[in-house]
Amino acid sequence: MVRLFLAGLAILCACLTANAQEASLQPILQEHQEIIAKSSRKTIKPAIDAIASSGLPQAQVMLETWAAKDMWMRKSDGLFFSGQKGEGRSYELTDFDTGEVIGTFEKSDLKQLKPNSGIRSMIGTALVQFQLTDPDRAKRQAALQSIQRDPEGALLEPLRASIEDEPDAEMKAQKQRLERLLTIGYDEDTAARVTAIEEMSGDLSVDVRAALNPLVVTKRQAAAELPTDVNVAAVLDPGASTFSETEAYDLLIANDLVPALTSSEDIRAALATNIEVGRVGGIPVAQLNTDAARAKAYAALAEAGTVPAFITQAQIDAALDSHVFFETYSEPSPEVTAAAEKALEQIELKVGLNQTLDLTLDAISLASIYFLAAIGLAITFGVMGVINMAHGEFIMMGAYTGYVVQQFIPDHTLSIIVAIPMAFAVTFAMGVAMERLVIRWLYARPLETLLATFGISIALQQLAKNIFGTQARPLTAPGWLNGAWVLNDVVSISYIRIAIFVLALIFLALFLYIMKRTRLGLEMRAVTQNPRMAASMGINPGRVNMLTFGLGSGIAGIAGVAIGLFAKVTSDLGNDYIVQSFMTVVVGGVGNIWGALAGAGMIGFLQKGIEWMNPSNTLAAQTYMIIFIIIFIQFRPRGIIALKGRAAGD
Repeated sequence: MVRLFLAGLAILCACLTANAQEASLQPILQEHQEIIAKSSRKTIKPAIDAIASSGLPQAQVMLETWAAKDMWMRKSDGLFFSGQKGEGRSYELTDFDTGEVIGTFEKSDLKQLKPNSGIRSMIGTALVQFQLTDPDRAKRQAALQSIQRDPEGALLEPLRASIEDEPDAEMKAQKQRLERLLTIGYDEDTAARVTAIEEMSGDLSVDVRAALNPLVVTKRQAAAELPTDVNVAAVLDPGASTFSETEAYDLLIANDLVPALTSSEDIRAALATNIEVGRVGGIPVAQLNTDAARAKAYAALAEAGTVPAFITQAQIDAALDSHVFFETYSEPSPEVTAAAEKALEQIELKVGLNQTLDLTLDAISLASIYFLAAIGLAITFGVMGVINMAHGEFIMMGAYTGYVVQQFIPDHTLSIIVAIPMAFAVTFAMGVAMERLVIRWLYARPLETLLATFGISIALQQLAKNIFGTQARPLTAPGWLNGAWVLNDVVSISYIRIAIFVLALIFLALFLYIMKRTRLGLEMRAVTQNPRMAASMGINPGRVNMLTFGLGSGIAGIAGVAIGLFAKVTSDLGNDYIVQSFMTVVVGGVGNIWGALAGAGMIGFLQKGIEWMNPSNTLAAQTYMIIFIIIFIQFRPRGIIALKGRAAGD
């Protein structure tokens, strides 16, 4: 009995020892000790794969320690440990398997393993399978990002295994999407890949197209017969518009199926090698100064058997006739390439439609900006007939007013709320002052008015430079206006642009209310249509003109605050919008709010359309737009919506 007990105890100890060895990481490290110590990217992969596939929980800690350059090898026995710096030049070593400190050693007795960036990248890829199920959400997110940067087929199964137990709903959706993308590129089951492609065919994201495009990449090849073991995309016909005979023969040369053509360099080299007594092929060297002479000499050498003969056209035709030319997919499965091509066609159609939507949103956004900038000019130009070249400077003054307000009110939301009425007040007052001091003395004298307002424009720009300097000043948008409204990877629009669009609608409604529901609006319409008749009815045209000019200037100030949220606030800010403002007013119809809206829409869509057709040259786009508008005015000199009354008779 005692013997049986001792024998059983020995067997148990042996099993425990064997299990302990199986659960130990150190034997795996020792098996690959040489390549780990060498730390070469070319040879390290087997060691990393063995560690990652061991299934041991300590493998993750070991790989993270290695990547952090905290792994040390003890020179005396070649064992690997985690090391932390102690006192002086000593290091405290910790066993990977037990997690226990084994002692402190001098640096001279140890070798630190410092993996380079390439090895750290490979370690990072190996760590992904552990990090996908890590309790730390940040590590799981980092693992997904690592897979997205460097996808591999080996990561597909660990990713799939981590999806079911993922506690975070958002991250679970990310994993499911990434699993579909990896399935498209790396799954060995053709049916699974086709299913994944069909599921993702409605997705417009760039990563989907990046997964599908490699599947339909083709390569031109040539052979004596069309092979049956490749995925043929198309059979090519030499001499066609997309595949010339020259390209076909060059392909044969590249595949070593035919001899190369004799080039001019080959002829020169052969002639230089075969000079005899000042002659080559019986022709004096001095006469070999033309291509025809050199070709004749080379032909003589070829006839003598000294050099290879020219390849004739008949030989080229025979070679082309005896070979087949075709394109093959890099993806071997025809089912996968067919599904990928169909999906890409559907995606391309949807991308085109969404690009049209995106261009439309950009055009509407630009039109709202031009409308805000031009609405004040439409009022003054339409009611008073004044060409105010300083209108852009009122926009600039509004933007600077917003900047000054933000210096005193750091809360960006509150500062913008305060800046809008403040900008209106400042530019309204400046507009009234300008009308009273300058404009009213120049009515019915358009040239003098234009020159005077142009001079005021220059003076206001210089004044702004003297006060604020030449550097651009920031007008910071509130935090809730940062970012963009993203519909998909194709369509997006910034929240600032949306806010400006809403502001333009508000001012459209406000201006319509003023014009239709208030006494000032009634008087403005009366003066616009017939100033003499309005005066005879007791309306003071001078007062109406003053308030109208102030109102138009005030609205320009508010437009300046809105524009300053995304444009650089400088003394030259108005110059960027004065031309478009005048074009908006003239094209839309002078003195008509609906005309200004129509003009802004037309110019906004026209400019974006021209920029889309010629995106590399915005200056050319501006030029084409101005030419189009000049032509348009020739046919509709009063604009889209012509004004009745005084403007109709001017």
